[in-house]
Amino acid sequence: MKRLAIYCGSATPADPFYLDLAREVGHTLATRGIGVVYGGGRLGLMGAIADAALAAGGEVIGVIPQALVDAEVAHRGLSELHVVTGMHQRKQMFTDLADGFVTLPGGTGTMDELWEALSWAQLGYHADPVGLLNAGGYYDAIVAFWEKMGEVGFLRAQHRDLLIVDDTLGGLLDRMGRHVPTQPIVRMAASDL
Repeated sequence: MKRLAIYCGSATPADPFYLDLAREVGHTLATRGIGVVYGGGRLGLMGAIADAALAAGGEVIGVIPQALVDAEVAHRGLSELHVVTGMHQRKQMFTDLADGFVTLPGGTGTMDELWEALSWAQLGYHADPVGLLNAGGYYDAIVAFWEKMGEVGFLRAQHRDLLIVDDTLGGLLDRMGRHVPTQPIVRMAASDL
């Protein structure tokens, strides 16, 4: 994996655990030679990841909508900053620039990005690994929900492994490196759907 799209919050939670986690991710990716593609912001976990990766000599590419540039939240010290018209273009550029996706703690925007990456993998719009860093058990409920979708039948058996989960970054990156694409929906017969 040359570059990973990193999805995370732009907020700064009171618990320093989250900023420390973001800094660790940015530093680790840079020292492993993995570029960061992210939302282009300078605030919260986003800014912490970017700053840590840059400080360690890493490549950091931001993709940010013009409205957020206008709100003065863009990080101006990145390797590259792409300004786009809206969120759909932003997420498409994440997919185009990265070889995989890692989701850290975040809110509704982070969830939107995670679910779209999973949905696109399921459909066959990309075949890249989708990782969820469940540090501190933050995503326990999401992992349980993913399993519930499979149990009920809303998630096909061949797609259950699309979400790669680990509670450590090293473990997650190792598992993502072993990712084998599954049969996407667009290549399935209607009778199998």
